[in-house]
Amino acid sequence: MELSALTALSPVDGRYAAAVAPLRDYFSEAALIRERVRIEALWFLQLTGAAAPLLRAPLSMAVRASAAALAQEPGAEAPEAVKAIEQRINHDVKAVEYFVRDVLGAAGADAAALELVHFGCTSEDINNLSYARLLRAARAGVLLPELGLLGAALRALADQHAELPMLARTHGQSASPTTFGKEMANVGARLARAQHRFEAVAILGKWNGAVGNFNAHHSARPDLDWLQLSREFVESQQLIWNPYSTQIEPHDWIAEYCDACAALNVILIDLCRDLWGYISLGYLRQRPTPSDVGSSTMPHKINPIDFENAEGNFGMANAMLRFFADKLPISRWQRDLTDSTVLRNLGVALAHSLIGWKALQRGLSKLTPDRARMAQDLDGAYEVLSEAIQSVLRAAGVPDGYERLKEFTRGRSIDAASVAAFIATLPLADSERRRLAAMRPGDYVGLAAQLARRFAADGQIR
Repeated sequence: MELSALTALSPVDGRYAAAVAPLRDYFSEAALIRERVRIEALWFLQLTGAAAPLLRAPLSMAVRASAAALAQEPGAEAPEAVKAIEQRINHDVKAVEYFVRDVLGAAGADAAALELVHFGCTSEDINNLSYARLLRAARAGVLLPELGLLGAALRALADQHAELPMLARTHGQSASPTTFGKEMANVGARLARAQHRFEAVAILGKWNGAVGNFNAHHSARPDLDWLQLSREFVESQQLIWNPYSTQIEPHDWIAEYCDACAALNVILIDLCRDLWGYISLGYLRQRPTPSDVGSSTMPHKINPIDFENAEGNFGMANAMLRFFADKLPISRWQRDLTDSTVLRNLGVALAHSLIGWKALQRGLSKLTPDRARMAQDLDGAYEVLSEAIQSVLRAAGVPDGYERLKEFTRGRSIDAASVAAFIATLPLADSERRRLAAMRPGDYVGLAAQLARRFAADGQIR
């Protein structure tokens, strides 16, 4: 069966292939192979430079240019060529080494120079830097920009609807009103903090041989400062040098990266569920697309599918991301291979996150608040003013303000007339009674609008 979007085993490469296409540049096998080639070429250049005089004769310009080209862009044919070698020798990283040797040999490198390809390396030296570079580049090139779009959408909603009053619900019961804009600001502020945490995850790299002790390096050339060479090599790639590892870099930072991404998704699951609920209540309407079908049998339906799709994909992503965070830092003794197959699935988890982020943005773009429906619920919830009234009584020093309102409100229907009649009996100044009597549930939103606009202006609440 020919592989296509319809025959792909995973929906990431099938149904959702277009949505996650940007991640293929970072997490496809071809991307991993190209990155491995770059690392091998960069190390070869490091070893043949002035700081590490391992060559008896300097490289020719042609060989150095060939190595520099591999380090910059291995070429579209490189992954296929490496895979062909792997099929012959059954080792993916050694295949990369042989490919680089073949290219440099074709450029005129002699036998002595070719022996410096993969010198002192274990496969994990190549792999850990490759994954580090790919995860860093994907975060900067795809993930953070997409989160930025999502944050901008929430800021726009916070600003546009800063003053739109809406009945709040705590424990599922009517509670002190809020505004729709403030609710969007709440989520936006959480997202901004979580995004900062994700962006701040430090990315580490190790370069120290088979068990982390520079055994091969030191035995071959004890006169060279291998610690300094390792540090320079890792830091030259804008990574943080980790000199303390076994055969593998311990993956603690990848666990932090995955956990921070999962935390973003948790916040967005919370948002999806709340928006789903507000749509169910009729507070939010979804602008219809004329050609869309909401139900195969009920013509009237416009289902909140974008929010449901997003929530489902966030769940899929987090199941993997939390597993990665728990599993990857664990390796038996100096090395086991259980991390190898797991790491190959990083792109799948991030793809499900990306699918969810895009679906959520689509859903947000279709939302229109139903002001009349929100106002209807507010006008039917005069009991929420009990908090305001008892607070005024307490501020005025009137004893038992809370108890008075508890006795008045609980177990009975409360409307504007009954509240006005109750306020008229209170031992307050006439001006205070008039102020309370004029209050409607939709007026009782505190500083919600101010907070929403403040967030919309600068993206955070300080």
